Amino acid sequence: MRATVGWGAAGAAAGLRRVHLERRDLRPDDVAVRVDYCGVCHTDLQAVQDRSGDGGTVLVPGHEFTGVVTSVGRDVTRFRVGDQVAVGNIVDSCDTCVMCRAGQENFCREFPTLTYGGTDRHDGSITAGAYSREYVVRDRFAYLLPANLDPAAAAPLLCAGITVWEPLHALGVGPHSRVAVAGLGGLGHLAVKLSVALGAETSVISRSADKADDARRLGAHDLIVSTDPEQMADARDRFDVIIDTVSVPHDPGPYLRLVAMDGTLSQVGHLGPITVQTLDLLIGRKKLSSAGSGGRAATVALLEFCAEHGVTADIELLPSARVDEALDRLRRNDVRYRFVLDMSDLK
Repeated sequence: MRATVGWGAAGAAAGLRRVHLERRDLRPDDVAVRVDYCGVCHTDLQAVQDRSGDGGTVLVPGHEFTGVVTSVGRDVTRFRVGDQVAVGNIVDSCDTCVMCRAGQENFCREFPTLTYGGTDRHDGSITAGAYSREYVVRDRFAYLLPANLDPAAAAPLLCAGITVWEPLHALGVGPHSRVAVAGLGGLGHLAVKLSVALGAETSVISRSADKADDARRLGAHDLIVSTDPEQMADARDRFDVIIDTVSVPHDPGPYLRLVAMDGTLSQVGHLGPITVQTLDLLIGRKKLSSAGSGGRAATVALLEFCAEHGVTADIELLPSARVDEALDRLRRNDVRYRFVLDMSDLK
């Protein structure tokens, strides 16, 4: 086994604490990665909160990271020691189901192995995430990081970025598209950047006008205040695609009414139950869809697109020892727009 260190949550203990971890010895198709930068996702916060009162094993979050290959398994030919790589929230899949064969490993029928809190397909162990100094991953789920992408600002592309790229790409967003992004947070700001880079006329929908300047800086055409009935009425039937990144339960009806005929509202923020009025779909033949993460081919395409167009996340970089501060501020929505942990302080 390979010894390393990380930040973990266990039971009802306050905050994350430094923990010693053991990574598996390299399998023939594994690479070991020194984790340099790891994004802080809302999923991490939820996982830590759900851990409260759990006296079980230590939870080590983190599933969007970049780093450097330090060793490779004997059958690995795609990577060499010293390569800069990126890894997302999926680290394995069955390879054989219809979804995997279609290049959509994120929809694996046997469920993909998640970067943390997942079950290893070989030994049944529970995966520990990238709030750590080393990660061992199957080579198929590591990606060469384009040289012109800043590795810290690129880390969130592997979760937040691919989550919004999947519907934008699948729905054919391009120069003739009218796109709105609901919610301007970690997912939303990347959805705006990617939509603009794809050539779409892009707007932001937000509860207040506080982020209007940010929306324009990111390339958005305008900002629509969702609590202003007049602005919402003026935008009715306007958008071909709306990417809904709002992470809390909410009524999709007001957003559906902004979708143009035969358009789509894609829900990627809140993944719990929702209630939809059929008339909100019926009037205009509108569609409600969702998406989650992305397969290997889509992740490669995203990284290449971001390298070509200079798209990375707007980040606040913190030493990993300040992980509790990052999670607390994320809980209070006090970040524009993604925290990234610098793991170099883990010795």
